[in-house]
Amino acid sequence: MDIAHSTALVTGANRGIGRIVVEQLLERGARRIYATARRPESLPFDDPRVVPLRLDVTDAAHAASAAEHAHDVDLLVNNAGIASAQNLLTGDLERIRAEMETNFFGALHVSRAFAPVLAAHGGGAIINIMSLLSFRTFPGNGSYAASKAAEWQLTNSTRLELAAQGTQVLGVHLASTDTDMMAGWDIPKNDPRQVVAMTLDALEAGRSEVLDTDSAAIKARLASRPEELYAELG
Repeated sequence: MDIAHSTALVTGANRGIGRIVVEQLLERGARRIYATARRPESLPFDDPRVVPLRLDVTDAAHAASAAEHAHDVDLLVNNAGIASAQNLLTGDLERIRAEMETNFFGALHVSRAFAPVLAAHGGGAIINIMSLLSFRTFPGNGSYAASKAAEWQLTNSTRLELAAQGTQVLGVHLASTDTDMMAGWDIPKNDPRQVVAMTLDALEAGRSEVLDTDSAAIKARLASRPEELYAELG
């Protein structure tokens, strides 16, 4: 994937990692970027190459309409996501469902809508922004972890399904990163600009996965017994 002169669509572009992805795509010479949000008036960009676009990723019809409008896209970045810190057995079921609708079905809706668009432009690429919690859950984050684990398998499946049309699918798994979503947590965090730069470097290098240090360490332990992976079990 050559970012220079590409046309990208970024979901959840109004803040956090999505906003930084747009900024760094501009720095790397992208020709046009469709910056999407549920409220496009909240988008902070004034570069003429950025096209604001209203998109609710939880609505399949909305995603299909976006694909009709942004028919020149050759790079899709599935970044939109929510986190509500719910336990699965005792948490608010509607908030749990909302996480799955956004983090899994949202990425699925947009990927399904844009797969033919990417094919029409030689295959292109998809980036799915995920989490260390794709591989390991923590108390209080069961619903978010479940949605990101589902998105991980979505990423693996779409990579296989789109290989024949030449679409690169890059899965990005990040530990705590210094964005609005993590503002209330006093813990070590990634520099979001560094992880976005690492992601775009990996895209241009043709890779299929990006892991930060903590995510790589957890993924390497997936073959461990649950008692070894989860200290909470005693």
